[in-house]
Amino acid sequence: MSTYAPRHSPSAFSTPASTTLFRRLTWEGTVPLEVRVDPKELPANSDRGLECYFIQAPRVSYLPLLVPEIKRFLTDVVFDEAAARLIKEEDWWFESEDGSLLKWHWPIGLIYDNHTIASSVRPSAAPPQAVPLRLVLHLASPPTDKLLLSPSADACKQAFMGQMKEADFFRWGNTKRMTGLRKAEQDGLWEGIKEHNFDEYWRVASKVTPTTTPMRSYSPPPPPSSASLHTRPPSADPGSNGGPDRDGAYNVRSVPVRIYLPEGPVLQDLVLPMLEDGSTHTLSHFLHTHLPLLFPSSDPSAHQNSLAYALVQGVFAPSDAEMAWLGACMAGADGWVNVCVGLLRESHPRPRPS
Repeated sequence: MSTYAPRHSPSAFSTPASTTLFRRLTWEGTVPLEVRVDPKELPANSDRGLECYFIQAPRVSYLPLLVPEIKRFLTDVVFDEAAARLIKEEDWWFESEDGSLLKWHWPIGLIYDNHTIASSVRPSAAPPQAVPLRLVLHLASPPTDKLLLSPSADACKQAFMGQMKEADFFRWGNTKRMTGLRKAEQDGLWEGIKEHNFDEYWRVASKVTPTTTPMRSYSPPPPPSSASLHTRPPSADPGSNGGPDRDGAYNVRSVPVRIYLPEGPVLQDLVLPMLEDGSTHTLSHFLHTHLPLLFPSSDPSAHQNSLAYALVQGVFAPSDAEMAWLGACMAGADGWVNVCVGLLRESHPRPRPS
């Protein structure tokens, strides 16, 4: 589910209006959550009829960042004063309604989409209806052996910055753009997430991600068959003079992309923006290459034969969408394009777009 409500003044970044618009639409996307305190952990004298909290959470945010708002609600409405004083929010953690431990370091939108594709097999490729994702909030004893790090805002920031640096390496072959940011700028990235401030985030992020439109003024030469992070043309390197579009979406070495399967592994590979024949790398070609049984053809016009569908930021992604465009316009705040693949019922072929 995505919603758009312009709450900030227009940005003056060096990106065309269309690119900035799609980035803002992605940023303003939200998902519905239902947070219910584990009834076995409710303190004595709590109001047991009001322990459920509904929130429309930003897709780009993280569960630990919701804790202060949830705590205010519980303190004001559910807990008595004695319990409110004893509760330690650093001990709080979440799991899904079916008892699965939630990956708190994932963006909330990714958690929602991943749960959506894992919860059912759909009869068509239409995006699922937006229903609240039911979460169980535990107030104590986080399973640190499974969480690896405590689900705190500081640990979440560390995980976020790590993802940003990894995405930076995939794009350019090094992390110079991220490591070159001043500490105040890196902190500004996280503050933009915490405050859900599009302008504050992109004021810094525009120094790291492609800053020009995917509509390139020229096509870079096709990479050799052994292309890797170290075999892209010089125009893809930071600081080179490869042409007017040297920082554009099609001149990155690789688009940071991950595939999420229903209850399956996360797939990650190099995703070049251009194919060997010089054509653009489309989503249909990408999915066919990595999941040929689910996506039998790389031809976008044959997508009705697919046994699965792809969600990007909760949106049914067109099969002819170009990977470079997705990387420039629909990547998450951590820099990654998360493609969630859901299954279709074989007896209901995928409908052609109207």
